Amino acid sequence: MDVSTKLKILSAAAKYDVSCSSSGGKRQSKKGMIGDTAASGICHSWTDDGRCVSLLKILFSNICCYDCAFCVNRISNDVPRAAFTPEEVADLTINFYRRNYIEGLFLSSAVDQSPDHTMEQLVKAIGLLRHTYRFNGYIHLKAIPGANNLLIQQAGELVDRMSVNIELPSSEGLRMLAPQKKKESILKPMGQISTAIVERKEERRKFRRLPTFVPAGQSTQLIVGATADTDLHIFKLAEGLYKKFRLKRVYYSAYVPISSDPKLPALLQPPLLREHRIYQADWLLRYYGFQADEIVDQHNPNLDLELDPKSAWALRNIHFFPVEINNADYQSLLRVPGIGVTSARRILYARRVRSIQWEDLTRIGIVLKRARYFITCNGRYYGQINFDSNAGNAIRKNLLEPTKGKVQKDYEQLSLFS
Repeated sequence: MDVSTKLKILSAAAKYDVSCSSSGGKRQSKKGMIGDTAASGICHSWTDDGRCVSLLKILFSNICCYDCAFCVNRISNDVPRAAFTPEEVADLTINFYRRNYIEGLFLSSAVDQSPDHTMEQLVKAIGLLRHTYRFNGYIHLKAIPGANNLLIQQAGELVDRMSVNIELPSSEGLRMLAPQKKKESILKPMGQISTAIVERKEERRKFRRLPTFVPAGQSTQLIVGATADTDLHIFKLAEGLYKKFRLKRVYYSAYVPISSDPKLPALLQPPLLREHRIYQADWLLRYYGFQADEIVDQHNPNLDLELDPKSAWALRNIHFFPVEINNADYQSLLRVPGIGVTSARRILYARRVRSIQWEDLTRIGIVLKRARYFITCNGRYYGQINFDSNAGNAIRKNLLEPTKGKVQKDYEQLSLFS
């Protein structure tokens, strides 16, 4: 099989892996080497400054010895199979880079033969890029759960970001859909990477010439909708991963119904709206100071699909509102629907100069179609809602009103590959 055919098969197989985003790392150009990594990131999407940047996103191999029910590459599935050699991956990457097709590499793989064998091949490919081709650009590598600790360590010194996919939110889900995978074998490399990142940062304070270790941090991916796990379970897991392993991101991938296995749910299409709401709630965990059991709880274990998670929380905690724009603290402002991190900071800065007026709020960046129901400005309430026992229902009706009467459209997940 020629390289172009392999590339067609293995780039298409990589589309189910969603955890490629801006790198968050910075690797300066060096004498005798080509390429660098900008702090704004290497990805195949839009960056904060409006640029569209790209990377070569491929699987090393889609030949798998596991039989995970939710995976298109499982051993029992009849799909075209292919595998690169380390030399082919290195040669493809460097040639694509020289032609300005890409700015970096995202490399993952199915488990071919064994975790150690697959990880050895991945490390060899990355080693060729770094040492033989002198490639200094961004590399994101998916570590293989169950691989030897030494291989994980070697890979971490060569790449910018590393991921270990946790796949399913619970041990029960793994036992049912991926019985050959164990939760412990996934969490162990996560812990090793997290510890090594901290240790290497401390060592580099004394010895600056030591190589970096996964300087852009680690991430993981969860499949949403393949099991009956609630959003509460998912957020408790994500919260624990952020705190224990200092993950940069947890990515959530709506389950794509690609199998008729009776253990899998019978879905007509991926739960994309649920995935979207989970990402919104994850943002609250990471930047807004929310706890998992505030966003969802035992009485409401799943997110409200009609409203964004912050608005849903606000309606459940209507006693917290309204808050006064001119004297509320930063954390209280962050809890208001329609006020983000940037606009909350702008409010604090503006209050140092003078009292904020209602007319100023739009210029500050507040989304008044949501925020107006939860704030006062100079003691005046503009939401035109009576704050009584029925206030939550009235606000909910007003928040949902713009969507009524509109034609419902069928949306389709965008793909990098046709």
